[in-house]
Amino acid sequence: MGGGSSGSANAAQTRRLAAQPTPPPAQTPSQAPVADPPRKKPGKASRGEKRDPVPQPVEITQAPKAKPKPKKPKYTVLSTGTCQASSYGEGQSTASGERFDPSALTAAHKTLPFGSKVRVTNKSNGQSVVVRINDRGPFVSGRCLDLSTAAMKQVDGMGAGVIPVRYEVLSRG
Repeated sequence: MGGGSSGSANAAQTRRLAAQPTPPPAQTPSQAPVADPPRKKPGKASRGEKRDPVPQPVEITQAPKAKPKPKKPKYTVLSTGTCQASSYGEGQSTASGERFDPSALTAAHKTLPFGSKVRVTNKSNGQSVVVRINDRGPFVSGRCLDLSTAAMKQVDGMGAGVIPVRYEVLSRG
């Protein structure tokens, strides 16, 4: 009599043990998996599932940085005018005592103080450059500015020799 009930009890216990999940086998560092198993959508857990407390690595990509735009100095326009401008490149020193540098953005004017900043715009094409007055001249009727070679190139006037310009005497503001 005792053998029948004990067999059914053993069978029930075997079914309960089979239904329980078996713990994963202990792993040594050399047996650890190399890649992460596939995951479901991050942050979403189905009913009965636990969320993974360890965040998954995210590939961070940075957008290429745009070149910073050079800051334009803010100036106040003190006076304006129009005239003819030419370029010059001869001479060793300027009236201010500086050595003449044809690659510098400089100009000659008859009366403006040395160090004055002047925006010169080529009226034919709209290109402009800011120059520093460091010399006297030009001494030719109808011209008010002699531009260094570099300044004349900036306003695209090298081929013309003499160009119509609009000038603005500037002050830091």
